[in-house]
Amino acid sequence: MEHRMTASTPSGEPNQTAEAAPNTETPDALATQLEGLQAELTQLREETLRERAELENQRKRMARDVDMARKFANERLLAELLPVIDSLEAGLAVQADTAAHLREGMELTLRQLLKVVSENGLTMVDPVGQPFDPERHQAMSMVDPAGHAPGDVVQVYQKGWVLNDRLLRPALVVVARHD
Repeated sequence: MEHRMTASTPSGEPNQTAEAAPNTETPDALATQLEGLQAELTQLREETLRERAELENQRKRMARDVDMARKFANERLLAELLPVIDSLEAGLAVQADTAAHLREGMELTLRQLLKVVSENGLTMVDPVGQPFDPERHQAMSMVDPAGHAPGDVVQVYQKGWVLNDRLLRPALVVVARHD
C-alpha cells in the first residue's frame, strides 16, 4: 500500500512530485529493534551499577589504607626507641652501683635516644652564643651583655626542637640587652 502525498504549489495547485518515503518498517521489525534497544539499555544499567560498586569498593579500600597508615605511621620510630627503653630498664635493674656508673649509663642512653630522634628528622635548638631568632627562640628575660654581643642568647632554660624544618618547640632563652 503506497501513499502519495501531494503538496500544493504557491498558486494552490497540487504538486505531484513530492512523495513521502514509504514506511518499510514492519511491526515485527520495530518490535525487534525495540527489544534490542531495551537489551542495550539493560546492559548499560548493569555496567553503570558495576562501575558504581567498584568505585565504592575502591573508596572504602582507600579509607581503610589511610586509616592503617595513620594508625601505624610511627611504627618505625617506636621500634627504634625500643633499645632505648631496654637500656633504661637495664640501668634501673642494677641494685648497688656508684653515681658515676649511673651517670655514664644515662649519658649512653641519652646519646642513643638523640641518635634515634635525629634519624627521624628531629633536631635540637641550643642557641647559646648565637643571635636571638624570634622564629626559633622565646625570650624569657634580658640581662646585661657582660661578655656577649647585644642581642645574643646568653643562657638556655629549655632547648627547642625542630622536626623536618618545622619548629616543634621554641628554645626558652635569656638574651643580652641592647644598649
